[in-house]
Amino acid sequence: MDAAKSLKKKLALLLIVALIFILLFNVNMPNNNNKSIPKPSGPAGVCSLGISEQTITPLKNTKHLLVSAYVDQRVKDLDIRIIGIFKRDSIQPLHCVFCCTNVLSKTTPATILQHSDHFGFPFTTTDVMCQIPQNCKATRVTLLTTPDKESASDSTWLPIRNQKSDRQKEENMKFDFTVCISNLFGDYNNVLQFAETLEMYRLLGVNRVVIYNTSCGPELDRLLQNYSQEGFVEMVPWPIDKHLNPSRGWLHSEHGGDVHYFGQLTTLNECIYRSMERSRYVLLNDIDEIIMPYQHKDLMSLMNTLQNQNPNTGVFLIENHTYPKKTFNQSKWGPLPQWNGVPGFDIMVHIYREEPNRNIYHPHKLIVQPRAVQQTSVHDVLMMSATKFKVPPDVCRIIHSPIRTPTDPPLDQLHVDTRLWDFKDKLLPNVIKVLQRTELLTSETQN
Repeated sequence: MDAAKSLKKKLALLLIVALIFILLFNVNMPNNNNKSIPKPSGPAGVCSLGISEQTITPLKNTKHLLVSAYVDQRVKDLDIRIIGIFKRDSIQPLHCVFCCTNVLSKTTPATILQHSDHFGFPFTTTDVMCQIPQNCKATRVTLLTTPDKESASDSTWLPIRNQKSDRQKEENMKFDFTVCISNLFGDYNNVLQFAETLEMYRLLGVNRVVIYNTSCGPELDRLLQNYSQEGFVEMVPWPIDKHLNPSRGWLHSEHGGDVHYFGQLTTLNECIYRSMERSRYVLLNDIDEIIMPYQHKDLMSLMNTLQNQNPNTGVFLIENHTYPKKTFNQSKWGPLPQWNGVPGFDIMVHIYREEPNRNIYHPHKLIVQPRAVQQTSVHDVLMMSATKFKVPPDVCRIIHSPIRTPTDPPLDQLHVDTRLWDFKDKLLPNVIKVLQRTELLTSETQN
């Protein structure tokens, strides 16, 4: 009997120990009902990777190149404009996919708009327009050749610029005037002309100069790095020669190559969108050209007059006038600095102007309100939302001082134009200062 009681006590004790053990085990076990479920790996998080840090990005599974992406809601039902360089005979359906606060969006069909000016080259500037899906706060975009968003996992993303947070009212914009210099390439090293032109633009009221640089000479690179550090020049790397065989000319039938003039048409358009939320006006011209007011002291007073006279105008065409190199008579016109040892030539001695032949096509360059332009070419705007106006040459014209000219007219067929000299007292000291600062000129070499 005692043995039976002892066994019951042992079983009860064992049961109590087992219950305690089960209770402790459940307390220490993680509660799966309260455990946060991790976000699935793969496409939903992939948009945080592979952001392009290049100015030219190949598009996977195509022959095309992507440059940049901007918010642009001026076309109905479309939100994003991607600027690219596409092979004209290889256009295919494309699909847009967005990174929406680190979540991959569904794809939307792309609208492909090739620019009409390509001068016969196989590659042309192309806009790809995309619609952002509802409830997507898009920060990045890429293009796919299929509507399957899973294929975005190893794509390269473009950051979307000109977001609403970046937009400014026109009167609050950071810059009044931006000059877009489309391309530097080869061993171009005309330091003196560059310094004089940049300092002339500064006196005329330009706040920023954007330069797309493929390559240049060492002395010019030193000068531009100085301007860049100062904040007056924005250097945009443009390695087009790493992707295509760029032409050094403007017409494919004469110059060959893949794309017009080192991609000039693309860089001009890219510069307009780059400046759209930062600059009231953009000047589109080459570095050997100065858009010069002749009845106003600077560009702002010129544009105030033109805008008041033409309130609905967003594109102003400025007539080109060539100033060929001629022997400069210092005994007649007065001495100028000699700039010994500085690469390049002095635009101040280009005082003889050639009258344009208006019986044939004569080119212009442009001053535009960037928000009024959708597509541009070199000498005219292709798509815009405003009117355009040809500025009379006695009000404003281009002082074009090229290295060489196709003709060499005699002096008696040229007009003397010393408009640049009106700025000489301020211009020359500023040029001397920047050349000395970059150690491209010493006090001994300027006489």
